[in-house]
Amino acid sequence: MFVLELTYTAPIERIEAALPDHVTWLDGLYASGDIIASGRKVPRDGGIILAVGDDRTRVERLVATDPFSVAGLCEYRITEFLATKTAPELAAHRRQPPS
Repeated sequence: MFVLELTYTAPIERIEAALPDHVTWLDGLYASGDIIASGRKVPRDGGIILAVGDDRTRVERLVATDPFSVAGLCEYRITEFLATKTAPELAAHRRQPPS
């Protein structure tokens, strides 16, 4: 699983202008099962996305297609973690650490 932390690098007016395209991009990732949650940070200086999968390179490629990234409006920090404990609804995403 991955925590994708976006930090805006452009004025909020430019973020707002690109937001519809970013939301469409998110909708596609929800439909494909690549992400399970997303939202704005508080204070609103970026956002957080929870992505699922085991392939960091694939996640990096997805991030590069975000309209915010393409337009140079944000920077991403990608943190990979093993979700060893989850709510029951997320049980399919649990992973055990290597022995």
